[in-house]
Amino acid sequence: MTHPIPADTASMRGTAPRRRTARRPSAVACLAAALLVPAVFAAPGTAQDPGLERLRQELERIAPHSGGTMGIGALHLESGRSVFLNGDGAFPMASTYKVPIAYQLLRRVDREEIRLDTMLAIEERHHHPGSGTLSNLFIQPGVSLSLRNLTELMLLISDNTATDRVLEMAGGGRSVTAAMREAGLAGIRVDRPTLGLIADFVGVTDLPPADRFTLDAYRERVAAVSAAEREAAATRFATDPRDTATPRDMVALLRKIWTDDGLSAESAALLRDIMLRCQTGAGRIRGMLPPHVVVANKTGTIGGTLNDVGVIQLPDGSHVAVAVFIKASLAPNEVRERAVAHSARAVYDYFALHSRD
Repeated sequence: MTHPIPADTASMRGTAPRRRTARRPSAVACLAAALLVPAVFAAPGTAQDPGLERLRQELERIAPHSGGTMGIGALHLESGRSVFLNGDGAFPMASTYKVPIAYQLLRRVDREEIRLDTMLAIEERHHHPGSGTLSNLFIQPGVSLSLRNLTELMLLISDNTATDRVLEMAGGGRSVTAAMREAGLAGIRVDRPTLGLIADFVGVTDLPPADRFTLDAYRERVAAVSAAEREAAATRFATDPRDTATPRDMVALLRKIWTDDGLSAESAALLRDIMLRCQTGAGRIRGMLPPHVVVANKTGTIGGTLNDVGVIQLPDGSHVAVAVFIKASLAPNEVRERAVAHSARAVYDYFALHSRD
């Protein structure tokens, strides 16, 4: 039996990330790295130009096609010009909350509180439902992965088992939220591991104790939830303030990651590199962009929520951070993804033509 509503719909290409060895990077890798190295970035708040209002109106036109409430933020990193639709509304992050989790984890690495080469056991109690591959491939105990490997799995394929281990090492949800507040991003909060988030969404209120958790026990509890209880839980989820972000603060967090603000240059570069290699969301921010465009992103999906956040490389080498959130939508995923893709293309086209205005 699989989980009825996974936290992310991504499929994995390949298996766990390969360990890196010291070797000369390829020309393609060097080009991608050069494209994502920050230049001189302006602080947000530069005076807006009239064309941005036309872009906002286009985003407003697209939004109803999502079938729910849509929140969009776009911030041109070099000039600081921005556009928002429902920019200060709170949206469930779903798996996009793995970006602030990674940010806080790397802050702890920078402070030498933890090491990325620490090996962590993945035991039966750590296997959690939803997206990813660890809980599907490694049923028996005996697997250990480095914290870096787990962080890559969390961001590359949105693995929930990896995420909840990484969240522990980041200090838990309170530590991540405190880091966001310290960074001036009070609109981003992380409260629950993916296990708790998914359980709340499907209406499971009696999770097994953490030290005795098994997927079989969890699935028995899911099966016992009535259809009415599940519907009520999903309705509550859409307005739950926990694990939410505003589009404004999400693009501000992306700006910090792309400008080494709050992280060491090494940690920020690592996070950018992993997001560049994200294997989910082909139909979202990337969906209608020219195939050569470099995008680093992280997706999130659960129930009526479908999101994608990331940074797009513009033709002149500048960057635009984009956060697209959809909540409380009954439309099929492919319809919502088209709304995300159309929004990202509108943002790309505008800033590609006006990046130096």
